[in-house]
Amino acid sequence: MKTHRLARVAEAIREVASETILFELRDPRVKMVTVTRAEVSGDLQHAKIYVSIMGTEKEQKLTMHGLRHAAGFIQSRLAQRLQTRFTPLVEFVLDEGVKKSIEITRLINEALGQSGTAPANPAEDSDEGSTVEPAVPPSEPTDGPAAPDSARP
Repeated sequence: MKTHRLARVAEAIREVASETILFELRDPRVKMVTVTRAEVSGDLQHAKIYVSIMGTEKEQKLTMHGLRHAAGFIQSRLAQRLQTRFTPLVEFVLDEGVKKSIEITRLINEALGQSGTAPANPAEDSDEGSTVEPAVPPSEPTDGPAAPDSARP
């Protein structure tokens, strides 16, 4: 199957799943969920929905249990939106990418703090007496009064 069709279907699945979780799901176990992406198999029969969940590991497990329990409801919403022969079977996967990026940022900041160097600020490197004006084009011509619109060719 063509990759652009798979990408369109995956984006539609991501949108429907995100809207359904945010606005229609009434499960108290499902809290602070962000749908990051969706992947669809080539035959459009299986879909993996990647979610990022904020909270402790126990809260994440509880939320994943609630999402797996609500998979049929979300799949029924997908069936209403998608015009395909089969509705994809939905599977939720915990996306660790956001958590890992936050951890890497923390480690970088910690390493910069230990070495005693702070990120360079280009404004501090310039001479103290000189100021640089931003180059902003004037909105009106400054060589005289503006001509009316009807006089312009």
